[in-house]
Amino acid sequence: MAKQVADGVHAPLPGRCSFYVDRKKRFCKMIVAHGKTVCGEHMSAKEEGDRKRIPCPLDPKHTVFEDKLEKHLKKCNSRVKPKPVYFIQDINAGQEADADADVKQIPLASRSKEDLASFIKTLKQVTAGLNCDYADQTLSHPALQEALSDNKNGDSAIKHLKQQASLLGNMDRLGLLGPNRCFVEFGAGRGKLSHWVDIALRDVSNVHFLLVERATTRFKVDGKHQGSTSVFERLQVDIQHLCLAKVPLLMKEHLPVIGIGKHLCGAATDLALRCLLRDCHVAAGEPSPKRTRWDCGCTNPPSPAKQPELCISGVAIALCCHHRCDWKHYVGQEFFKSQGLGAEEFGVFQRMSSWATCGMRGQAEEFEEHDQDEENALRDVEGILTPSEREHLGRLCKLLIDQGRVQYLRERGYDASLMYYTSPAVSLENVVLTAVPIRGQEAAAVLAADKTNLGVI
Repeated sequence: MAKQVADGVHAPLPGRCSFYVDRKKRFCKMIVAHGKTVCGEHMSAKEEGDRKRIPCPLDPKHTVFEDKLEKHLKKCNSRVKPKPVYFIQDINAGQEADADADVKQIPLASRSKEDLASFIKTLKQVTAGLNCDYADQTLSHPALQEALSDNKNGDSAIKHLKQQASLLGNMDRLGLLGPNRCFVEFGAGRGKLSHWVDIALRDVSNVHFLLVERATTRFKVDGKHQGSTSVFERLQVDIQHLCLAKVPLLMKEHLPVIGIGKHLCGAATDLALRCLLRDCHVAAGEPSPKRTRWDCGCTNPPSPAKQPELCISGVAIALCCHHRCDWKHYVGQEFFKSQGLGAEEFGVFQRMSSWATCGMRGQAEEFEEHDQDEENALRDVEGILTPSEREHLGRLCKLLIDQGRVQYLRERGYDASLMYYTSPAVSLENVVLTAVPIRGQEAAAVLAADKTNLGVI
């Protein structure tokens, strides 16, 4: 029988399993049946007589009594569930792999110094005309002032609150906070960003929230929405497969959509942009004088009688983890190609982007995930470049990748910008991508100017 106690380890909680889990270095926290000392997962055959436990065929990480297998399979969390109406396989995945995308990616550590020098030279050339100095838009919002001044919040909590406050401040600056709209939070996790937007809009009407998250975790923040007049709905789906135009709430309400996200990791940002703009109604021309709920500059709102297009009235996404981007999903492919770059260069610059933060890990606690990836990327070039050189090149890579996203939005009629929304001391990933619709001739003028400055035309 497996070990149930351990020297120097506190006793299990009352009413909880007394089995000590070596892998987690703690006792199992499952509730036990009356008169038992261990949960069903950790019962031995001896304690249960002739009853045998077997690995679940759907997920061998847990076990089940063999004589209860049929009943268990009907309710197992790992069972295949019916797909919701808004699930369309790979709808936002991007183009199918072409000859360019089939280029085999070589780790930086396997490249010669000459190869690295050539890619670095190319990087400096294509970013020479880009603006590397983002405007500082570190703002705040009254909705979070009480929480920010609460002494019970520790340093880590305060850093998250400062970021959320600045994101709300920037949304307010762009006119995105108001009634009669639906906020779609991508990579929502516990839904904290939506929670604070809800707090900021407690006095306005007809506000909806869609929280998109593929993981199945406990969402403790959801309980705080019970007193809210806003409508909250969770969509447990990967952004890659989400068709917003088929979400029942949006089909029924026909509300303008605002896409938001805090530290939307790597390719998830590109998937979210595709998700938002795939079925969007491009804001062009002067606003319709008859519009009522379409407070976004769009003309000819979709008719309820037909499949609606989405009216995207804004985007505010805090970017993160460019080294987790993927060429297939990347929305800036055309921008890269216009600069004479392709999948191979993207793969190199995507890896090099981690250099912007991997040498600064101790300066902020907000380095959230993927430490191992960054550690490997740093070892790839030790002895070739100085830490300051790596950091500068990493920021150029982030700049180049993000510029492709900006261009993608501008080509679709949006005024897109990149700004610092907080300081590096609060978060090393401190850039936010924002976009609002441009109207009429102004949009064409902005796009033409962009193409001229970037050497596209």
